Amino acid sequence: MSEPTTRHPTPAHVTLAVVLQVRDGVLQALLWQRAREPFKGRWSLPGGYLAERDTLEDSIRRHLAEKVDVRELSHLEQLETLSDPTRSPREWQLATAYLGLVPSDIDPELPGDTDWHRVDDLPPLAFDHGSIVLAGRERLRAKLSYTNLGFALAPDEFTISELRDLYAAALGHDVSATNLQRVLLRREVLEPTGRQRASGPTGGRPGSLFRFRTSELEITDQFAVLRPPGPARLPVA
Repeated sequence: MSEPTTRHPTPAHVTLAVVLQVRDGVLQALLWQRAREPFKGRWSLPGGYLAERDTLEDSIRRHLAEKVDVRELSHLEQLETLSDPTRSPREWQLATAYLGLVPSDIDPELPGDTDWHRVDDLPPLAFDHGSIVLAGRERLRAKLSYTNLGFALAPDEFTISELRDLYAAALGHDVSATNLQRVLLRREVLEPTGRQRASGPTGGRPGSLFRFRTSELEITDQFAVLRPPGPARLPVA
């Protein structure tokens, strides 16, 4: 007598990546233009099907390398899993999305069907990818407040003014350079390099160079929030 078996329907499984970088002073997302239906011609998140014996992270790193030639991620973390049975018009599809960050001094060489788009001015996206991009932006903003995740946006060395510009672009509001330096040094997130940025062609005082103490993600103040300045110039928490 054979043992009873239980059959469960299995959805297709894809991995997707919200790859963000501060470019030209604004937060931008990497998008890929679809060549096939459904949503032919629309922009979408890079990614693809989970292959047999792939882990989720192996899958998204492979798709980023093969499809959009991005290998210079400074940070990658799982963002969310989407299970709405109607999210794809052609099949029952489960999607696991990741957040990936690229430092501002890296300029990946992209294929012709891939480009950077401002997160605050996205074109119409395929599937539910628009909401996934915004979820990635909100995750980044939250973690900039209570972790050292700024390391993933910044080059190896930077002035406080340069770091302030990166934080402001990612957060979507102005940040006081003085307060940012005070808070990040107090949390022991930054350390001085002992070097200075040479003055530009217009002169001016050379800027002291800093670096992040570590490029491993750490919680530095679990209750902190980097708030926009109000009428009274509220300090950075």
